[in-house]
Amino acid sequence: MRSIIRALGGVGTAVALTVGLTSVASADPAAADTADAPAADVQAADLKDIDWRPCQELPEVECGTLRLPVDWANPRGDKFDLALARRKATKPAERIGAMLINPGGPGGSGVDFALFADRFFSPRVQERFDIIGFDPRGVARSQPVLCSEDLLVNAPSQYPANQAEFEALARYNRELAADCRKKTGPIYDHVDTISVVNDIEALRRVLGERKLNYYGVSYGTLIGQQYAERYGRNIRSMVIDSNMDHSLGTRGFVESEARTAEDSFREFVKWCDRTASCALHGRDVAKFWDDLLAKADRGEVTDPSDPTRKIPAELIIRAAFGAFYGPNWQPLAEALVQLDAGTAAPRLFAEEAVNFPFPAVFCQDWAMRVRDHREFSGLVRRANEIAPHMRGSSLGHNAVAGCVGLPEKVNNPQHRLRIKHAPKILMMNALHDPATGYEWAVNAHRQSRDTTVLLTYEGWGHGVYDRSSCTQDTTDAYLIERRVPRDGTRCAAVEPAATGLATASAIHRPAGPSPDLPGWGG
Repeated sequence: MRSIIRALGGVGTAVALTVGLTSVASADPAAADTADAPAADVQAADLKDIDWRPCQELPEVECGTLRLPVDWANPRGDKFDLALARRKATKPAERIGAMLINPGGPGGSGVDFALFADRFFSPRVQERFDIIGFDPRGVARSQPVLCSEDLLVNAPSQYPANQAEFEALARYNRELAADCRKKTGPIYDHVDTISVVNDIEALRRVLGERKLNYYGVSYGTLIGQQYAERYGRNIRSMVIDSNMDHSLGTRGFVESEARTAEDSFREFVKWCDRTASCALHGRDVAKFWDDLLAKADRGEVTDPSDPTRKIPAELIIRAAFGAFYGPNWQPLAEALVQLDAGTAAPRLFAEEAVNFPFPAVFCQDWAMRVRDHREFSGLVRRANEIAPHMRGSSLGHNAVAGCVGLPEKVNNPQHRLRIKHAPKILMMNALHDPATGYEWAVNAHRQSRDTTVLLTYEGWGHGVYDRSSCTQDTTDAYLIERRVPRDGTRCAAVEPAATGLATASAIHRPAGPSPDLPGWGG
């Protein structure tokens, strides 16, 4: 989301090299009481009060930790410290309660989100709620997933050309998983979303809140959805912004991701066609793009500051995909023109040495295991047919490829959303979201129609809350007054502000499956 991107762009987090892949014991949410009776494992935990102190990064915000079980099936076993940050309600006399926030990823820091929540949430929300962010287990300050740098930088292609390369990718994923597990410890096998949901319920109990409020964006919507399934009676209000659809199988997941990536590309083309300031205005943008990718495929696109470094088509596609989150169309168009002319080293195409535990979480939350190269290449071929300009979805493809070769049994397998006893939950989604496609929100809403309402933002980008006065005012009224909007409410699109390439270096990308590719984060 735009304000989260601005706020977190300058934050230096203490995340080490963080990536991981695996899944072990089964913990289907259906096995938990989706009728919302308190889970015995959370009740059995020995929970201590939080020692809130001024945060080192920003003393006006309070930080603390909560000691929690690594494995909720063994609540008296190994423990870890869940990192927290709290902005207390600015009008204590009018305080409604605590609102937990999560920026997604998976791998995004909720502590960082809370540190700069004053730049994101409206003053009205800040007046009425203690805003509390947490780094989910395995992320940032909460015992992060750690992996060897040499393994991360020597990963094989995630586009294997034959069965031998497919098997090499599977071996690599298993080797990396073993390395990450060794360096991280027991929590590595327990970073799934169901474990995070139990952490939130434990936090609610320690805070002494009878009911929680929650705002989650992108992958944070999966946390919200599954908390509502298990602990719906403990919710006062919940906003899930840019929604995941956890009911999808491998094929449906890959195809829907391809559709939404291609849709975002088409919207970029339309913007250039109607906007004189676009560097590609008046040109056949789709043809220019396809020709540039073809040049990259031939090895003819290089970094002007280092002519020995060739820029592959995959990196160009990933950079465009990241720009669609804003959407940051103007700097993207300028960078593409300069890259084609070889006149600059565009910041958008630089690779960064930052990693997050995206695959560790994803591969424990999704049972997406491709058996062989034949099945894998069929998925790639179909994605390319759906999204010929974007060549499928980089995000969807890399998420699935990162799980190749790992155990089929996962902690938190897909299932249809089953929320039985929660109050009305506000779902929001942009019509043209590159990562969490609108069809995901529609499908998740269809599965939970009795307990959710869907607000549609008719514009572009990833994340909805701060897009317009319509989206913000509707959300604020729901959170503060519990005024539930009519199901099917739509907020008109707001044309994105034009920003030049000079601002590209300030663009923050949410945690994703690789350094140059954003994930499902705000």
